[in-house]
Amino acid sequence: MAVVDHMGAPARGTQPVDETCVLDVRDLRMRYGTKDVLTGVSFVAHPGEVVALLGPNGAGKTTTIEILEGFRMRSAGEVSVLGVDPAEGDENWRARLGVVLQSWRDHGKWKVRELLAHLGLYYAPYSTDRITRPWDVDELVAAVGLTEHANKRIMRLSGGQRRRLDVAIGIVGRPELLFLDEPTAGFDPEARREFHDLVHRLSDANTTVLLTTHDLDEAEKLADRILILAGGTIIADGSADELARRMSTEAEVRWSVDGQRFVHSAADATEFVRQLFREHDEKIADLEVRRASLEDTYVAMVRQFESGRQEEAVREFEVVSR
Repeated sequence: MAVVDHMGAPARGTQPVDETCVLDVRDLRMRYGTKDVLTGVSFVAHPGEVVALLGPNGAGKTTTIEILEGFRMRSAGEVSVLGVDPAEGDENWRARLGVVLQSWRDHGKWKVRELLAHLGLYYAPYSTDRITRPWDVDELVAAVGLTEHANKRIMRLSGGQRRRLDVAIGIVGRPELLFLDEPTAGFDPEARREFHDLVHRLSDANTTVLLTTHDLDEAEKLADRILILAGGTIIADGSADELARRMSTEAEVRWSVDGQRFVHSAADATEFVRQLFREHDEKIADLEVRRASLEDTYVAMVRQFESGRQEEAVREFEVVSR
């Protein structure tokens, strides 16, 4: 007979996890008092994969991340992070993780290079035959674009420079799994591009990245997979293109004929463009096909989910009222 906890879900230790995954989350649940924040979150992440966790405010993103980081105890479900239950993770396990918080404001009198060198000392005992820890300080400073500011006191850094330092602190130990919480808040466009290049380099080096962001354009550029969390559960899991196709969102086709501009929405943009050329041939100019962005898909999926929940609540109310 299966063992269940007070929420009716399988108790910890009753389901095997896949230790070949960097993250293996199965039916994760969290309850605060009588409120269920997570109602059954399940997903996996593999080595070198960049996964974006998206969702409206209050969806449970922060709670999910804190459980995976080992900072919060879950109510139920099976969780494996680098092959270890985060509720039981030791210092050796924690040294394999990197965390970039939304802000990190301590040690303002330290100089950039001195702080990173000091923090790196804590990771040195956890080097392995495969991974040498910590990251060389000069290489790390260069990687986050702070070489010119390496000897500057932290209190004198600009907001964007401070955010670069936050990233450096998160990866100083060469993490196998990196948690990024709104990592480019305060970045200018150039710094954002450089950060995206850094994430791709980390991914190429087999670092798994779990990203939370409200910048959907950034998520679309960085992530191999998108997870959408709403109502305490994952309502979508796939690449940006896969999610767009699942919603069957229409594409917008723009073109001009004899100097006159036209716009049309089409479910099958390819067939519509073929028809245009059959009708107008070389008269067509300025042809542009705009497919659904991740933002379009995200908004449509969340609205569809919330609409379904509202309809379900109305049906339950009608049953109770009879």
